[in-house]
Amino acid sequence: MAGTDLLVKVTDDTFAEEIEQHEGLALIDLWATWCGPCQMIAPIVAQIAEDYQGRVKVAKLDVDHNQKTPMQFGVQSIPTLLLFKDGSLVDKVVGAVPKQHVVEKIEQHLG
Repeated sequence: MAGTDLLVKVTDDTFAEEIEQHEGLALIDLWATWCGPCQMIAPIVAQIAEDYQGRVKVAKLDVDHNQKTPMQFGVQSIPTLLLFKDGSLVDKVVGAVPKQHVVEKIEQHLG
């Protein structure tokens, strides 16, 4: 998949550096390998990484191996997409939603 090489893999240990210290917009996908809806939204996240290359940092965090970050942001179900602007959480998308829904959220915060 074309956009997957643009995705940044984030862990609890690298979250602050990769997301909270990032200037600009960052989208992080909280997911797990066993999660069906996570697999459904994965190609959408990869496509967004490609569409917004150079404008939005797109990352993934596996919640099975990184439990501190989801707890920190009150994530109760996956997939959850968290949108950060200059290191601050500005939006959240829960569940496998259509690409257009995610794009609208990104566009709200890009301007």
